[in-house]
Amino acid sequence: MTIIEENIKRSTLPVMEAFYTLQGEGYYQGKAAYFIRLGGCDVGCHWCDVKESWDVNAHPQLTLDEIVAEAAKHPGKLAVITGGEPLMHQLDELTNALHNAGIQTNIETSGVCEAVTGYWDWICFSPKKFKAPNPDIFEKAHELKVVIFHPSDFEWAEGYAAQMAPECLLYLQPEWSKSETILPLIIEYIKDNPKWRISLQVHKFMNIP
Repeated sequence: MTIIEENIKRSTLPVMEAFYTLQGEGYYQGKAAYFIRLGGCDVGCHWCDVKESWDVNAHPQLTLDEIVAEAAKHPGKLAVITGGEPLMHQLDELTNALHNAGIQTNIETSGVCEAVTGYWDWICFSPKKFKAPNPDIFEKAHELKVVIFHPSDFEWAEGYAAQMAPECLLYLQPEWSKSETILPLIIEYIKDNPKWRISLQVHKFMNIP
């Protein structure tokens, strides 16, 4: 066994939950994906729908072998690492192990951490008002997804769009509890500003995780 393989066997991460479903948001909407939700977040979004993920010590520590073995059981070879804030953790070894198993690595992050660790096939950057991101995320993100909670958030979204790499895809997503009032505004905004696309949490419409 190599040193790298030994490290993978020893390394652990706090996993709140992991499940196989369809990606409900952004560019990969509708794709079969295995979600790995890591524990730990210090951003504190009041509309977060997984506040139970915030406490890093509240979740079982799983070895990378265990995490990857579960992901590899499913026919869809796409893993989405989410949280919490997954970049609170060093993710180089996890992404290497997933790649070695033939699994694509996507991450959903607020970009607030000091470093973007891991080797990613796709980075979805979703900024939060409660904590500023590390500017390193701007050139690395493949997708900017801004949750619109209030009409003033459109201007806030444009501020981030101006800082992203030219090839980054731009998405606006209504905050779920405000969809009835915010969704019509997003539709009209995108019609007037067609560089943006819409992201809907379609998994919630389908009543799946």
